[in-house]
Amino acid sequence: MSRKKSTRREFLQRTAGAAGAVFSIPYLIPARVLGAQAPSNRIVLAGIGMGGQGVYDAKGFLTYGDAYLAAVCDVDKKHLDEAKAIVDKNYGGKDCATYLDYREVLARKDIDAVIICTPDHWHVPIETAAARAGKDIYGEKPLSLTIDEGRVLCDTVKQTGCVFQTGSQQRSDNLFRRACELVINGRIGKLHTIKATIMKSNLPEGPEWEDMPVPAGFDYDFWLGPAPWAPYTKNRCHYNFRFIRDYSGGQMTNWGAHFLDIAQWGNQADDTGPVEVEGTCRFPEGVLFNTADFVNLKYTYANGVKMYCTSSGEAHTEFIGTEGSVWVTRGKLQTQPQSLMHTIIGPDEKHLYESRDHKRNFLDCIKLRKDPIAKVEIGHRSATVCHMGNIALLLGRKLQWDPQKEMFVNDPEANRMKSYGMRSPWRL
Repeated sequence: MSRKKSTRREFLQRTAGAAGAVFSIPYLIPARVLGAQAPSNRIVLAGIGMGGQGVYDAKGFLTYGDAYLAAVCDVDKKHLDEAKAIVDKNYGGKDCATYLDYREVLARKDIDAVIICTPDHWHVPIETAAARAGKDIYGEKPLSLTIDEGRVLCDTVKQTGCVFQTGSQQRSDNLFRRACELVINGRIGKLHTIKATIMKSNLPEGPEWEDMPVPAGFDYDFWLGPAPWAPYTKNRCHYNFRFIRDYSGGQMTNWGAHFLDIAQWGNQADDTGPVEVEGTCRFPEGVLFNTADFVNLKYTYANGVKMYCTSSGEAHTEFIGTEGSVWVTRGKLQTQPQSLMHTIIGPDEKHLYESRDHKRNFLDCIKLRKDPIAKVEIGHRSATVCHMGNIALLLGRKLQWDPQKEMFVNDPEANRMKSYGMRSPWRL
């Protein structure tokens, strides 16, 4: 029987007997944690990467009575201790296990699912290992560091049958779903233009480069992992990693993974992508931060829709058609004409996957063994749009893209940039 057809209870019954004593956790969880859920329906979680976003996601999962956060993992002991304190305080105990090495977490037979909030260059290596270890995965956006590794992850998730939710939580926001349903049901006429605005780069102030000793309790070499070796400086790590190409794609993959994702949704392009991209940008002058801090990109889709991605004020996605427009961001939806705000999408019209809570959707899909709202393929396609933009900016020329083959057309140089070598011994 394939894992997709297994029930949650069957999965837990199979794995419960295999859990070793070393990795066992108490089954007597306080009633306020379990609520009305029986222990056999409880989903045991572990967090990997406990920086700012990791703690934020962990706090979210702590609110559900049918989930139990049993362990946290981070290469920075400071982050690890802070995360454990939050989890233990929530449960009123001291049972949250801590790990510096994610492989020890994946070896625990009692862990059902992992929440992965590491820097981008660690997303796919850990997530492919987690899928092969039989874990379901909540993986933060952007899905990948490169186009090719995103495809590897999609294939691995399909082969293993794990449930994968990309942390593109705007898909579980009613305003974004409403905006996209207005578009796909023709309320703005024929869609011809999308404007996706992302945030400008918020680089840290002060000198960006200074060789420093590695802080106590921080396994810096493990933090680098598959990325090239580089001397430690505080501005390289934690939040600032996103401005260095070895670890991330700048604001293109940070904010683009949100608002280009919504553009894909409203353009009904979740299983495909643009066929052409070109643009200009500004790169910082320093020697450490090397991702674009301002972009101006133009994408073309096979259906003729043009999408413009720029860095400016409030991040948003705007859909423009022959008879109106829809503008949406977090907490705000605007339409032209305004009467579109009150139009009703009828039962016989197109309705998008509805989720009102991204983490709740993930937990429910684990139990039902079905795809969540931001399944791995969606996360991959949205991240690919961002990566395509970055490659076009780095090369400084227009690129043609084949979304079926996931290859740049007649462009070996661009295709080489779909992946990067990994530092030994790390491999996918």
